[in-house]
Amino acid sequence: MVELKIEIPEDLAEELSQVPEEELQLIFSRLLKRELEKIRQVQSIVARSKMTKRHVKKLAEEVDLALLKDMKTIEKTSTC
Repeated sequence: MVELKIEIPEDLAEELSQVPEEELQLIFSRLLKRELEKIRQVQSIVARSKMTKRHVKKLAEEVDLALLKDMKTIEKTSTC
């Protein structure tokens, strides 16, 4: 097995310290497998895509704006 070092926020580290190491290994192994599969799926889609870099940049900007709008909405509702 290969060892991987990651940095995590203190509050998460405190919670994770309560979980046995064997369970953490299983949790992170499953999590990494799922995330890697998602990456493979996206790469497969992108490889077949007809989008140009210009289209990708425009789409990324639209996503950024939508996320910003959502974050502002969440901020407004959480401060009320």
